[in-house]
Amino acid sequence: MAKTLDIVPVSEWGFFTLPRPMVIAGPCSAESEEQVMDTARDLAARGIHVFRAGIWKPRTHPGSFEGVGIPGLKWLKRVKEETGMKVCTEVASEKHVYECLKYGIDMVWMGARTSANPFLMQEIADALHDTDIPVLVKNPVNPDLDLWIGALERLNRAGVRKLGVIHRGFSTTENTPYRNAPGWQIAIELRTRYPELPFFADPSHMGGDRKYLLELSQRAMDLGLEGLMVESHCNPAVALSDAKQQLTPCDLLTLLESLLIREKDSGDKDYREGIDQLRAQIDIIDENLLYTLGSRMKVSQKIGAYKKTHNVAILQTGRWEQLLAGMKEKARGYGLSEQFVEDVFNAIHEESVRVQNVILEEGREA
Repeated sequence: MAKTLDIVPVSEWGFFTLPRPMVIAGPCSAESEEQVMDTARDLAARGIHVFRAGIWKPRTHPGSFEGVGIPGLKWLKRVKEETGMKVCTEVASEKHVYECLKYGIDMVWMGARTSANPFLMQEIADALHDTDIPVLVKNPVNPDLDLWIGALERLNRAGVRKLGVIHRGFSTTENTPYRNAPGWQIAIELRTRYPELPFFADPSHMGGDRKYLLELSQRAMDLGLEGLMVESHCNPAVALSDAKQQLTPCDLLTLLESLLIREKDSGDKDYREGIDQLRAQIDIIDENLLYTLGSRMKVSQKIGAYKKTHNVAILQTGRWEQLLAGMKEKARGYGLSEQFVEDVFNAIHEESVRVQNVILEEGREA
């Protein structure tokens, strides 16, 4: 069972206007004072209340544009003073935190590379100790849910109570049209464990191309996430970083107006009756699944005993590959994705191997 987090509801942060989505927008990088101010003014005029800009940019190769550093904090302070917007930026070290606090930055977030490093997360948590500044944590680069939760726990233990998360997808070697694989199942699992956490999606880093931003943003809303962090630049064509995934403020407003925002629940009598009946069916099906899985494992135990008697190895790779291929072929007829069926049957196979291994090891110690 997940541990609870002691957090302040996002409605008490004084940052966002409801209803959904709560929006954080601004350029990938603060490049010049003119670029920052032009973008901020345009976004403010279109109803955006929270402005983001990267000050320090973690780049893979040295010599790339790594952000303007501290001078950019002065520009964010000006945005705050002249537009009334809240301002935020990414931090990756204790020094970054102290500089942000010095310049009155309203909110900070940790990027995917930082959240994957417990040493850095502890350093940042210590620097934020007992401050009242809201903090958002992006998912780690790889789909490691415990690592993401650990980052949140470190901050919460340091007294950070205005705490939220940003889902920006995961690095992958698989062929996908997106810059980072969405991995929505990880976000769903975190949401299930910590429903109290304000949850943002970052379609810009997930998609890597502005043509995917609407579909990814809509998916986030369909899942009931509270907000979006979207990169917006006054002139994306000349952006010094991630030009392809940034929108003009005008295009951002078009995207937001195109979203279909669904209610998290409904008190409508017909809806309640209908959904309760369907959930009752799901409960029966799930119980039948458990019975079926239990029955399968009993057969696996018998197979393990049979292999032990005849001195046969547990793993039969050829047999398993044939079975899995057959199940994936049949999946289409049931309207199931091949990837889903592969994931489910791989989990079943791992448990079956474990059960057979227990049978094989019985009596060895004696």
